[in-house]
Amino acid sequence: MTSPRWLDGDEQRAWRALAGVVLRLPTALDSQLTRDNGLTHFSYFVLAMLSEAEDRTLAMSELARLSNSSQSRLSHAVSRLERAGCASRRPHPDNGRITLATLSDEGLAVVRRAAPAHAGEVVRLVMGDLDPEQVRVLGEACEKVLARLDGDCPGEAGLDPATPGAGTMATCTAATTTPTTTWQSSAQATTA
Repeated sequence: MTSPRWLDGDEQRAWRALAGVVLRLPTALDSQLTRDNGLTHFSYFVLAMLSEAEDRTLAMSELARLSNSSQSRLSHAVSRLERAGCASRRPHPDNGRITLATLSDEGLAVVRRAAPAHAGEVVRLVMGDLDPEQVRVLGEACEKVLARLDGDCPGEAGLDPATPGAGTMATCTAATTTPTTTWQSSAQATTA
């Protein structure tokens, strides 16, 4: 049996910082959005993804991928958004096995109201103290981790860790599966 690969000092520092962000940032973003708009961050993200889609409509499976969500979590969120009049669901006209989610005019208005303050909070909490190079590196690192979580990289779940390259982030060159737009561009796209 091989011994586990332990984190070195720099990796441990980076991991603890990332874990802190992962644990604390969602609560901070939820607080601002709930206080100002009665939305969770996840619900806002779903609305924003729909606002950027052609005809403000996406297949639920695609919306789940774009929102980094399980189908179940997304279904519950869209049900709440439907009750609030922000979205609707219907079968795809050509394939009844596909469900489409559409952002309503009310949902678009909610995104437009929420986006400026939310973008300000993202800048305040995340981007404001980073220089352009740090923002680029942060984006690239997060894209690699997301690609691995999506199973697009060597060393993904289910592969033998002894496989050459498995568990080595440098070997992950898959493109990101998340939208490349910013919160600000989401607001701009919905107001154009």
